[in-house]
Amino acid sequence: MKIETLVKMANDIGNFFNAESNKDIAAEGVSKHILRSWHPKMRREIIAYCKEDGSALSELARTAINKLDQA
Repeated sequence: MKIETLVKMANDIGNFFNAESNKDIAAEGVSKHILRSWHPKMRREIIAYCKEDGSALSELARTAINKLDQA
């Protein structure tokens, strides 16, 4: 899958959870959603992108993806 598509998907998920005022809870929600819903290859690709550049990811998406990388 194209990284642009994965970035858009991660940012869209982040936008949904951004309504949560506690950003730690929001980031956890994004992480859990990606963990449950994305194929492992997709997760590996977005984690690699986040480590290399990550500039197109929203702050919330970056935080959530970093949590995935630590899991």
